[in-house]
Amino acid sequence: MTQNRESATPAGRPAFPELRPVGDSPVEPTSREPRPLNSQELPGDRSQAILEAAKQVGALLKRKGHTFALAGSVAVYAHGGSGHLQHDADFCVLRSDAEAVADTLTEAGLTVRTPPEDWLLKTTCFGQEVDLLFEMAHRPVTKDVLARAQEIPVDSVLMPVLAPTDLMRGLILAFSEHYCDFGPVLDAARALREKVDWEDVRGSCGDEPMPAAFFFLLERLNVIAPREEHR
Repeated sequence: MTQNRESATPAGRPAFPELRPVGDSPVEPTSREPRPLNSQELPGDRSQAILEAAKQVGALLKRKGHTFALAGSVAVYAHGGSGHLQHDADFCVLRSDAEAVADTLTEAGLTVRTPPEDWLLKTTCFGQEVDLLFEMAHRPVTKDVLARAQEIPVDSVLMPVLAPTDLMRGLILAFSEHYCDFGPVLDAARALREKVDWEDVRGSCGDEPMPAAFFFLLERLNVIAPREEHR
């Protein structure tokens, strides 16, 4: 985290933009930008708070003309999935746009943090964590991924949302020996199964064991057809 105007970004890290540091205390927002709600105004429901945070940040990025896409559980919800949201709000942005995105959020009164991981930025809105991702499952966010995003309503705010196939690809590729919680991703797969190009996702995952186990589970639960039927 960045404190007292000292950068937390490790010196000399390749391909990572030099960000202007942001202190712990939010700056005064401009008159044209929405002010983040304080702790006394937080929605009582956690899922609603995450949704409101996503709407707030998405509206800021959209208003400033940034190229981005909503990801994670809020994106699943936008495509028709469960309203039980997971952990935080996620957005995909290009690494080269990191500084401009950080400036926009800072001007709106949000505190932008640079964590030790070099593939995201973090902020907090409505008391909820918001991650700005440059990579999904160790794969860089690209212009093509953002170009495929679909502009759809997220509750009351229209914004770009990752295409269902790209969304499921990122969720499934994240499985590893250290993270293998199939439950939330199974719910997402059931909600989005008619919208996903499953052969495209399978091809992206190759022979990785955890994704292969998840596809086997999807087949046994009749969420997707066995691969032999596609052949």
